Order: sequence, then structure tokens, then C-alpha cells
Amino acid sequence: MDYSKECVAHVQKYLMKHEVPPNLFEPYIEEIFQHLRGEPFKNFLESDKYTRFCQWKNLELNIQLTMNDFSVHRIIGRGGFGEVYGCRKADTGKMYAMKCLDKKRIKMKQGETLALNERIMLSLVSTGVDCPFIVCMTYAFHTPDKLCFILDLMNGGDLHYHLSQHGVFNEAEMKFYAAEVILGLEHMHKRHIVYRDLKPANILLDEHGHVRISDLGLACDFSKKKPHASVGTHGYMAPEVLSKGTGYDSSADWFSFGCMLYKLLKGHSPFRQHKTKDKHEIDRMTLTMRRYECTVFQNVELPESFSPSLKSLLEGLLQRDINKRLGCKGRG
Repeated sequence: MDYSKECVAHVQKYLMKHEVPPNLFEPYIEEIFQHLRGEPFKNFLESDKYTRFCQWKNLELNIQLTMNDFSVHRIIGRGGFGEVYGCRKADTGKMYAMKCLDKKRIKMKQGETLALNERIMLSLVSTGVDCPFIVCMTYAFHTPDKLCFILDLMNGGDLHYHLSQHGVFNEAEMKFYAAEVILGLEHMHKRHIVYRDLKPANILLDEHGHVRISDLGLACDFSKKKPHASVGTHGYMAPEVLSKGTGYDSSADWFSFGCMLYKLLKGHSPFRQHKTKDKHEIDRMTLTMRRYECTVFQNVELPESFSPSLKSLLEGLLQRDINKRLGCKGRG
């Protein structure tokens, strides 16, 4: 293929200055992609190679995996029902996270519904077009004593850890993480899933510093019936989630999103007065939508140190009225 004059001029401009920026060959890469999207890709779809590729993927999806297919390494996390290990798939060498749920612990804690729900939610978000901002599942299998989910490996820690180690984030850092979390939430909401547990501890970082939403144990499908249960983490739950008997949908996630952004910027929930740990007091503050420090900014009191655009964002997300809440405007 022939490259455009613009591509050549772009490279020559920097080489004449003896500069080699990271994006030096980006115009060439884009033109290559454009070329491959056209006739070459059409020919591939009509070839035997594509047929063989589809046959292999079908075999791969239906293969019965066991522990012998993985080399299991150290523990990288613990949960209520089991542990998460780093692992390597024997035939490809690719690294994953293996979430192992202990069947005895599940039965003792009567967590069968939660474990099954997490498996279903992972399947829903992992099928079709993968989202780069959700920890997706590649495989699932079980042994006589464990349920095993093979997930994307995230080895950069979580935002709660970085918050505790390095202090609060500035607005620029918060914007970067917020944008990626929004894309992850939209991926779920398009599939009629409300996440219900958005908080810094559930936002994991990969080796490049990009984030992914993890732990779908409390996620719920609202396509046929709206959930009514008050589940989640105190200080992040929306008023409609705390109100008993009230049905809700993905609108609840946008309120939690606002609480999480506030936590990243200030180090605590917007509804924790004097660093209280009383869950009932936090819930009462959420339902009444009032705090008693800083300056009132409509429904929520926000620090004067926040920029006008940040105040506008948080005020929109932390609306008690879902018809006015940013991100959904009452439509979920």
C-alpha cells in the first residue's frame, strides 16, 4: 500500500528536528488499520482461515477445563468465600487471576445465590464486545470443592489502597479514573445490569495504570424486574436503595459514582459527619442529603476548594431526585 503525503510529512518534520516523539508513526498505523479494515478483512471473512478460526474458538469455549490446565501461583486477594490467585494457562502461557470460591464456605454462609449471581453477571458483561474497563471472565469451571472463575489479571492494586498510601487525588487524576469508570458502568447498563457496589476498593488498576471495575457479586439484572433490596456499602448507597420497598435501576450507580469521586478527592464519603463510622447515621445523612461543614451547593454541601465544574458534576450526580440526577435523568 502507498502512504499519504501527510504521513511522510509528519515523520520528516520531527526527524529534521532530531526528535522522536511517542506518536511519530501514529499516522502510518492509522492508515494501515484503515487499509486492513477494507478489502483485506473482507477477503479474510470469505477465506478458509476465518472458518478454521471460528471452529477453534467454538472448541475453546466448549472445552472442559480443570486445575491441570493452569499453573497456580501466589494468593493476590481474599474474599468472604475464598481466595484469588495469580495463574498461568498451560497451553498459551497467558496470565490470569483465578477466583476460587470454597463450596463449604458458600454453604455455611448460605451464599449459593450470591455465587450463582456473580457467575451469571460475569457471563453477561464478558460476552459480545469486551469492555476494557471491567474485570471480565474468560473461563469458568469447578472441582469437587471449589468454583473457579478465570478473570483478567489486575496487578496494580485498587484505588482504596492508593488512597490510603498516597493521600487524596487531585482533580486531573480523578477525571482520568472517572472517565474509565463511566465507560465500564455504561457497558453494564446497556446490558440492564445495575452494579450496586461502586467504591474505590472495587476499582482495580492494571500494570499500565488503567482501571477496571471488579467484583460483580452484588450486581443485578433489572431487565425484567427492578430490585428492591438495600444492598451495597454504607456511604455509597443511593437514597432509593436505602428506602425500603422502593424499586430502582441503574440510576443508583450514578449516585454511588458521585460518592466515590468525592471519596477520591476528600478521603471520606460526602455523608460522613466528623468521620463517624455509625452506619445508621451515614444512611440518615444520605437520605436527608445534608452535611454540616463547607458551603451548601444546592442539595449537597461541597468544599470551596472544588472548582465550579467539579461542584456542578458532583451536585448533578448526588441528586436525590433521579429525574434530575446526572447520568440518567430518571431513565436509568
